[in-house]
Amino acid sequence: MSDQLLTELLASIEAGQPVALVTVVAATGRFAGSLGRRALIWLDRTTWSDTDSLGGLKDQLLQDARRCLASRQPQLLTYQLGDSRLEVFVEVQRRPPTLIIVGAGHVALPLAQLGKMIDFEVVVLDDRPQFANKTRFPMADQVLAQPFAETLRRWPIDGDTFLVLVTRGHSHDVESLLAVIDSPARYIGMIGSKRRIKGVFELLEKEQGLDPAKFDRVYAPIGLDIGAESPAEIAVGIIAEIINVYRGGRAVSLSDALRADRRLPLHPARQS
Repeated sequence: MSDQLLTELLASIEAGQPVALVTVVAATGRFAGSLGRRALIWLDRTTWSDTDSLGGLKDQLLQDARRCLASRQPQLLTYQLGDSRLEVFVEVQRRPPTLIIVGAGHVALPLAQLGKMIDFEVVVLDDRPQFANKTRFPMADQVLAQPFAETLRRWPIDGDTFLVLVTRGHSHDVESLLAVIDSPARYIGMIGSKRRIKGVFELLEKEQGLDPAKFDRVYAPIGLDIGAESPAEIAVGIIAEIINVYRGGRAVSLSDALRADRRLPLHPARQS
């Protein structure tokens, strides 16, 4: 690997930028000149300038490599054109996903602990310094005692961001959800009873003019349907749902179950 590629690769990893190292591992026929070539591919650019030997495969290769990067899956790509064969290994270098916990109350503490256990970068946000501090959340990578909406609007949210809204009140739910509803976040979950969530959605629809269809991406009520009651149990259900989304699992989210049948109680043992 050239010094330039190595420098750019290390810089991207350090900066938390998703990048793929692409290596031609086999090449015959018209592709023989590309054997051993390496490149760095980001979602929006590439360092691979010498692509003459790839011919018409250049665009297809870049598209396939970026798909690997977006899905966080390394892959051996194989192309065959007549008697010519090209094999390219795409090695994905991607930072851990980020869990942003909006609210630093009782559920946030076990949620931050579990988030670190599954190797997420954990950020805790609350506007109360007495709750949002490193003494209370020593396991978190960042603890921010800052305004909810303002901080969320300037945060670099991307497809590796998982947002959990567990604020202390209705008004904070509204401002936080409004700040992130159009973001590219992979996951947006919001805690609350069916009544509270309905109130948040109706308020955003009536006062902010939001299309109700946008709420379909919000996991609310949050978590998997495991009958959770205590803060720790609720946190387990939330993390399980996040893993389900992150890994493409088949478990049914509580929000999906309630959308299918609004008569279902939020908790199995009591009506909500």
